[in-house]
Amino acid sequence: MSWIAVLLIGVGIADLVQSVKPVRILPECLGAIGAILVGLCADLTHPVDLVALVVIAGVVVAWGQTVTSAFAGRRTAGVPLALLGGALMLAVLVSVSAGEVGGLFGAWIEELPLPFLSDLGPERALLLIGVVLVQLSTGNVVVRLVLTVTRTVHPARHGGADDPERQLKGGRLLGPMERVVIVGLGVAGQLTAASIVIAAKGLLRFPELSSDRGQKQIHQLTEYFLVGSFVSWLVALSGLVLLAT
Repeated sequence: MSWIAVLLIGVGIADLVQSVKPVRILPECLGAIGAILVGLCADLTHPVDLVALVVIAGVVVAWGQTVTSAFAGRRTAGVPLALLGGALMLAVLVSVSAGEVGGLFGAWIEELPLPFLSDLGPERALLLIGVVLVQLSTGNVVVRLVLTVTRTVHPARHGGADDPERQLKGGRLLGPMERVVIVGLGVAGQLTAASIVIAAKGLLRFPELSSDRGQKQIHQLTEYFLVGSFVSWLVALSGLVLLAT
């Protein structure tokens, strides 16, 4: 699973940089470099691992480019989704060929005064880092892409007065917090508590969804909330599935 972990880390870094410093080509390049450095520090230095790191770097760059094009309306939002989904499926299929995680990263995990990470082992710890990174910003990107593909929102109207994101405020912050909490509770074996977090979000948003608006606008906001929330939860749950395999 080490290649999957490196891929998630690279994509997560790229999207985090993009959310902070949206400079052309810089985020995906930093994500690709970060993925390669993490792989080398994890002792993924066998020839097949080095080839995999180069491929992962290419996927990270392609992800950033296709996402930018999709949000600018120059390309369908399905392209980056297909790219990331295909890359993850391929990584799962060939994961048995990946080298074992060790090196500087393995030594660092063993020396950390955190028994939880030490008990996970270097490979699972690396995967956990990748899964958590993806929850922070990549999850928001995936949600927005799916909303665009389903025509729940239009990329050209993003940030406009009729953008549901502006009417249901806090989504960009609540989404990552919610996903991280779900992953944390899931890893700790507290799935019931994670379901309570999911239910609580609906209760918190109910006053906004049922406020004094036109019927059409209420339907649009409800669709936006339901589609966005379910995709966001799937991102978190998919991370838990990867950690459980």
